[in-house]
Amino acid sequence: MTYVRGSDGTRIHYSKTGRPGAPPVLFIQGLGAGKTGWALQRMATAPWYQAIALDNRGAGRSDKPHTPYTLEQMADDAIAVLDHAGIETAHVVGASMGGAISQILAIKYPERTRSITLACTAGANHPWREELLTEWRDNALEGGMGMMSREAVRWVIGPRSFRRFLPAMGWLGPLALGRPSHAFANQVDAILDVDMSMVDRVEEIDVPVLVLVGNQDILTPRGDSEELADRIPTAELAVISGAAHGFMVEHASTFNRVLIEFLGRAETAWQRRIDESENVALESA
Repeated sequence: MTYVRGSDGTRIHYSKTGRPGAPPVLFIQGLGAGKTGWALQRMATAPWYQAIALDNRGAGRSDKPHTPYTLEQMADDAIAVLDHAGIETAHVVGASMGGAISQILAIKYPERTRSITLACTAGANHPWREELLTEWRDNALEGGMGMMSREAVRWVIGPRSFRRFLPAMGWLGPLALGRPSHAFANQVDAILDVDMSMVDRVEEIDVPVLVLVGNQDILTPRGDSEELADRIPTAELAVISGAAHGFMVEHASTFNRVLIEFLGRAETAWQRRIDESENVALESA
């Protein structure tokens, strides 16, 4: 197993799959989720890309400190993973909380990103969502992850898929029952305490951006994605019909097709950008 230390000494676990030397794609999961939540995407991209998936602090095999977390700190953790893996730039794919982390990463480290995919995420929290996340946190701390998950499950999976995907609930963020309550609560607090001055700078992102949402997502509804796509000059919006918040599992085939098509366009744009920079350098020499 591969680990890297964050700036505060926290161990962050990650793994690499796919073609060595191929264009890298960094996958960042959401609230409570480990890298296994990207299993279907990592398999789908393996023939063309090198996939790097990490466990955010507080999830998976990464450390779960009792001290407070921040989303900016988690973006720094992601950069530490790229550094340790020897990767200078990557396409970044973030879901839910991972999408918020990806926005911060793209703003704070623009030189490290080839493209950004923001799946089932938002640019700001509405009061109703802050109240909901606070309730989940309190339920986790007071009644354990099982109690919290019973409340959260219907916000993540669409009603038509609920029974079919119930055995896979452990893949989908807060539904992972074996994870400690304090780590989940710390991730919730990181979302609630996000530095909005950083997130408000999404207009500065100048690499290709895919904003991806399911039209049945009730946790980060379509309107959140439409607002992000409107604010980011380089963004395109894709809506998957019949999909809810957990659509990377629930509608994996459609999700993967849209993602891989976008990555192909984004990689072509990146290579063109590199070629243009090299031509300018030659002309200036």
